[in-house]
Amino acid sequence: MELLLIRHGLPVRRELTEGRADPELSADGHRQAELLATYLATERIHAIYASPLRRAHQTAEPLARALGLGISTEDGVAEYDRDSNEYVPVEELKAANDPRWQAMLAGEWDNPDVPRDVWVANVVGTIERLVDTHPSQRIAVVCHGGVLSSYLGWVLGLPDATNFFYPNYTSIHRVAAARSGERNILTINETYHLRGTGLPTGIYKG
Repeated sequence: MELLLIRHGLPVRRELTEGRADPELSADGHRQAELLATYLATERIHAIYASPLRRAHQTAEPLARALGLGISTEDGVAEYDRDSNEYVPVEELKAANDPRWQAMLAGEWDNPDVPRDVWVANVVGTIERLVDTHPSQRIAVVCHGGVLSSYLGWVLGLPDATNFFYPNYTSIHRVAAARSGERNILTINETYHLRGTGLPTGIYKG
């Protein structure tokens, strides 16, 4: 089977004093999602899953419409800081040399409620369960940067790989998964649908 892991589009910045930020997509993020849907519309995709966070679901919606599929919410692919009261796009943190950007570079874990290894194990277990559910099919899972890094790092056998690379907005990461348990990464950071659009891709230009 073929697994398509997709990062959400660009969200708005949201910083609250209390409560979960859970931002929606920005105008650019909605456009990215539409271009993603057009790009994938000719592929035979059998199921679409999305994190319960708004930015992931809104990214999946145009693709679901284009393919005539529903979206299944999958809690296990939500980001590790899902309950945070703030969301600032990482390129804004980088541009301002914000201490939170420095913490990301240092690989610091900022979720005191869940140990990193426990969270990563849950991500891997969730995605592997979806793989097992769809033998000989192609599925799309719209999720988050930490989720992508953790699963692909696990496939590569990298320890502590939560932030081992930066996935661009609406980037596609393809994995071929055999019933024997073999996993092969086919593409990383596939963003052809954004080239020449002028839309932001992330901290590294597409």
